[in-house]
Amino acid sequence: MNQGHRRNRKRRNAIVLVAGLAAGGVGLTLLAATRGQGGPVFVRNAVLGPLKDKRAATVDRIAIAISRTGAPRPQGLKGLAACTLAGAGQGQKGQGQQGQQGQGQQGQGQQGQGQQGASPSPAAGNGPVPEDFVDITKVAPNVPARPRDSRTASKGAFKTRCGVNAEGRHNSDNVIVAPGVGNGAHHTHDYVGAIGVDAFTTDDTLAAADTTCTNGDRSTYYWPVLRDRSGAEEADADKPGGGAEGNVGRILTPTSASLTFVGSPRTRVVAMPRFLRIITGDAKANANGGANANAAWSCTGFENRVQLKDKYPICPAGSELVRTERFQSCWDGRNTDSANHRSHVAFADARGNCPAGFKAVPQLVQRLTYSGLAGSTAFAVDSFPESLHKPVTDHGDFINAMPERLMKKAVTCINSGRRCG
Repeated sequence: MNQGHRRNRKRRNAIVLVAGLAAGGVGLTLLAATRGQGGPVFVRNAVLGPLKDKRAATVDRIAIAISRTGAPRPQGLKGLAACTLAGAGQGQKGQGQQGQQGQGQQGQGQQGQGQQGASPSPAAGNGPVPEDFVDITKVAPNVPARPRDSRTASKGAFKTRCGVNAEGRHNSDNVIVAPGVGNGAHHTHDYVGAIGVDAFTTDDTLAAADTTCTNGDRSTYYWPVLRDRSGAEEADADKPGGGAEGNVGRILTPTSASLTFVGSPRTRVVAMPRFLRIITGDAKANANGGANANAAWSCTGFENRVQLKDKYPICPAGSELVRTERFQSCWDGRNTDSANHRSHVAFADARGNCPAGFKAVPQLVQRLTYSGLAGSTAFAVDSFPESLHKPVTDHGDFINAMPERLMKKAVTCINSGRRCG
């Protein structure tokens, strides 16, 4: 098959996909009358909104595929992405006509909110719920036993200082999981390190970027923002990644952001390859069963207690909220990424040993603190709409773009048992 035929076949396939979207999109019928889970507001934010974004991303890819055949890139396809909740308004009005006047009025009110694009409140099925919080003073002390260091242990630490994103560099992309897709995360991230990172960042642009790190580290470190949901609104209150997807409230800037690379209790570490990608935790842990969950929540002064995975801590006066993420510390020795973005790296076992065939690399430990939340249950981490801001969905993302000399310095420091940076 010659190149011209291949281009024409790709173009025909793309056009078929467009036709399928047009036929099946606008009249989506589901959940005609909703009760519980926040009603139409919940469905709009947890079902229709995410579906629209995924369809928009698909349409965009189709347009790109068509343009690669040499044909002009089609315009106006984004209108195919929207979905509607068929029958919702009629069902609620019907309840009112059947004598349930109060319910009917309530249904009309919710419908009006949907038309205005208002952000759902936690009480409207958007989470979190009171059961997601626990008083940190009632959490049992639990200092896990550290694996016994071998003679070849690497006991040093290397700290890179990159600030707390006081400049407010945010977007709802995820260049690791959804490269080339705007709003691929459906929630907003804080960024430190390389400046200007978004869904379209490449290894080359990362290597050439300016950085917030004081030592020239051009790595990118990003995590879901934490929001104060007590009533104040952020500038993204009606935007994708923000209030349009249930991520409401004022974005909080960490009071500290510690990025420390530590060694292995069993062996010396080797250098991370440049552009190694690591994600830790699972943004959909509440739906995926928690196997990859790696959240750790606590409060300053109480970090010798059990680190919370599925609860937010209620911190006492004078204590700050703490989020800690420990990244994978074993690398397969070959790949900087994998299809599921996990298989090329792994956690060491309870004794500190890497799986067979994997090498120990410096382990990134990310620790964030937040002030002003003492006694509060009005905060939550940004999440996918369907994840309901559960604490177990906290996660972190990292792409190593340290210059090779800086990575070598970090490895030497860690293997020699010193604390540097």
